[in-house]
Amino acid sequence: MFSEAIHCRDTETVRFAIYPDGFDGPRIIARISDDALHQIFAAPRDDASLAAACQAHFSRIEAKALERHHAAPQTAVLLDTVDFCTEAVAEMSVA
Repeated sequence: MFSEAIHCRDTETVRFAIYPDGFDGPRIIARISDDALHQIFAAPRDDASLAAACQAHFSRIEAKALERHHAAPQTAVLLDTVDFCTEAVAEMSVA
């Protein structure tokens, strides 16, 4: 899926669109921190690489963003490293 990812230097995030109700529903702009993309997805810290990492790992990022949006629809979605660290801990405890 295409993520519509755009790196925003001023906020040190990558913005991307999610569609909680499918493409016929509203388009929600979510963000993921540069730190998360660098630390979790090993993206170099340049504009193109950060946006490319968001695209390359979009299924995982989108799933987390949709989960966050459904839990608090009136709150802006900003994913950070901790969002993916807790996921990794949960996966390790199942193994």
